[in-house]
Amino acid sequence: MAKLNTEVVVAMEGEEQHGGLKKVIGPKLLLLLIMGDIIGAGIFAITGRVAGQVGGMAWLPFLIAFTIATLTAFSYLELVTKYPYAAGAALYAHKAFGVHFVTFIVAFAVASSGITSAATSATLVGQNILIGVGQFVEGVPTDATATMFAAIAIIVILALINLRGVGESVKFNLVLTLVTLSIMGVIIFIGAVAIIQGEGDVSRLVVFETPEDRGIFAAVTMATAIAFFAMVGFEDSVNLVEECKNPQRDFPRIMLTGLGLCALIYMLVAVTVIMVIPPGDLLNPKNPDAGILLDVVRIGAPGIPVDAIFPFLTVFAVVNTALINMLMASRLLYGMAKQNVLPRPLAAVLPKRRSPWVAILFSTLLAVGLVIFVNQNSDSGIVGQLGGTTALLLLCVFAVVNVALLILRRDPTPEGGFRAPTVIPILGAVTSLFLVGPWARSREDWIQYEIAGLLLAIGVGLWLVTWIVTAIHRKATNSESASGRDRDRTRT
Repeated sequence: MAKLNTEVVVAMEGEEQHGGLKKVIGPKLLLLLIMGDIIGAGIFAITGRVAGQVGGMAWLPFLIAFTIATLTAFSYLELVTKYPYAAGAALYAHKAFGVHFVTFIVAFAVASSGITSAATSATLVGQNILIGVGQFVEGVPTDATATMFAAIAIIVILALINLRGVGESVKFNLVLTLVTLSIMGVIIFIGAVAIIQGEGDVSRLVVFETPEDRGIFAAVTMATAIAFFAMVGFEDSVNLVEECKNPQRDFPRIMLTGLGLCALIYMLVAVTVIMVIPPGDLLNPKNPDAGILLDVVRIGAPGIPVDAIFPFLTVFAVVNTALINMLMASRLLYGMAKQNVLPRPLAAVLPKRRSPWVAILFSTLLAVGLVIFVNQNSDSGIVGQLGGTTALLLLCVFAVVNVALLILRRDPTPEGGFRAPTVIPILGAVTSLFLVGPWARSREDWIQYEIAGLLLAIGVGLWLVTWIVTAIHRKATNSESASGRDRDRTRT
């Protein structure tokens, strides 16, 4: 095992290799990629859930979640400018700890969060497309089987876009992000008009309400854990660093700008919802699948047929989330293969397109498998908890990243590189771990620990398989080398 770790640490360090990824992402595309990843379909439902925990003070958990996310973002910025290679958190853990098992588990946790999110997003898109088309075409099936095939088709289309190249993928993300931001702008505008017309009540913003007998600290903690899911996504961008034109210059200002703009949008959405929707209706939207945001439109613009157009609106936000998650997962697998943590074939790229085709194929197969699983268990509570499990896994990863930064301070910071104050990673690790604890979840949400544990157990099994295959390959290589030396001595 020690020899394996030494080989991993020595692998691919620093030099630009022939056949690497294509650098096409500039600052504007990077900004929209980050914002598109953070602002996904979750915004339609998560605001009501947060308000359900703390009432009118729903803006506070979003503010706290943004602050905690920013702490870890500072750590990511120092690390990504110091080590501008694909693989993100797994790479940083690999360089900090030098333990193959830890690196593999971190990589698996991040990849699982992305692939799981993409699979569930594709399922939601497939379902909404069938429902939307069914409003105009009779006989369109909307059962679990039809949804499954629609979701698989979406995953395959995203894979083809991904294979086409990161430039095409990010440009597609640009269009989807602009449409999603426009939708958010319309909802905020309609809410503002309703408030001006007397539909809103400013006093609700300081009203604390909780469905159970919890203190304000416990309720805000649980609401922050829910709101934190809305702020994740910025970390996906570091897996695309090898495809950025100037990561050292662009990442610090663009990531912080993207986080700030997304936090502003979420805060405006939260304030709009709280002021427009009556307190008793926050947990009971008229369309549970759509969430509470559409009720703002119903009150502010009752003439708009929101229930008819909602299935199509979600396509833009959710497909965008799925696309970025699949991009992240494939680049993570590619990056770790280049570091010899995963099998080397995963680092293969197409000669002209420079896209990691084996990693894309592998992540697509995993996503298709999850789509099948999700639709076969559509009535179970597990499916509904996958989003919270994604946040739980990422909070653990964020804690690892912050600790890794403290360890990697032993490496010199490159000239012009970003450097966070030492207190930042300490606070980032502590706050992330705090939100991992059971006190940050209601009792029914504790199933998230079981799901996360099952996923990590699968990761351990895959690590064992990888380690055994690597050991056999190394033994065979050593035997061939020894045989060659024996033949040379015999001829001599």
